[in-house]
Amino acid sequence: MERSALLASAIIVLVVIVLASYTFLLNNNSTIAVKATTTTSLYATGLLDYLGDKFEEKHPGVSIQFVAVGSGEALRRAASGDACFVLVHAPSLEIQYINQGVLEYHKIFAYNYFIIVGPSDDPAGVRQATNLTDVMERIYRAGEEGEALFISRGDNSGTNVKELQLWKMAGLDPKGKQWYIEIGQGMGETLVMASEKNAYTLSDIGTYLKFKKDGRIPNLEILYSNDTALINIYSAYLVKSCSGEERKAAKEFIDFITSDDGQMLIANYGVDKYGQPLFYPASDKLSMLESTWSELAGQG
Repeated sequence: MERSALLASAIIVLVVIVLASYTFLLNNNSTIAVKATTTTSLYATGLLDYLGDKFEEKHPGVSIQFVAVGSGEALRRAASGDACFVLVHAPSLEIQYINQGVLEYHKIFAYNYFIIVGPSDDPAGVRQATNLTDVMERIYRAGEEGEALFISRGDNSGTNVKELQLWKMAGLDPKGKQWYIEIGQGMGETLVMASEKNAYTLSDIGTYLKFKKDGRIPNLEILYSNDTALINIYSAYLVKSCSGEERKAAKEFIDFITSDDGQMLIANYGVDKYGQPLFYPASDKLSMLESTWSELAGQG
């Protein structure tokens, strides 16, 4: 009887020790979850998951959680405290949140270019356009004549903001036109619909190349590109309201993607599969990008 009591006591002590050890390990190995709101183009191309995995290899106690929405929604959520950092490409929107005191620690980390895509038979004659104003005028005229459609993201994203700036630059307003279709969706959905309807749209080059390679937009071709006015600048920011370990980890991630190693990862991403990078690292042209960002930020 005495032996049984001793055995029971020993088992209880052992259970207590195991539970205490488990609790200690759990508390000392907990993962820091850091939320980032981001533009859909960075996420849809797979770049963010790629960078996130590389970062977490070096920081195993951190989990970066990306929420892919348009840049406007990404910034709105940051303002409401629903993110610790943001990755966006809409300078004219970003400057508003900087001025409101929502964002800080601005770092440009990548760029690529917007492109005008559309059906291969190109009923608007965009291939013959001499400049961006000519492009928009041709699409507008073809739309009015019932020969073309234009699919707009209509979601206050960086791409949507750029598209509206292009119409404004050409002195045109397509809002409310039957041929101008606003869908309130991301870049991938917009490209797929444009392909299905043989319509024109504005896209970032990265998302277009991925969806084209994957066979999801067979009816779309690049019709106008390589215009310096179509540069697409991606920036990272810390959200001022974020604090503690989450803020530290968010800053470490931003520092990682702007470091030499992070910039090399961006430079090489997609080259093997698509024959060219989907994004270019900012480091080699940072001065020019900062100047261009400032100009774009003034184009509200």
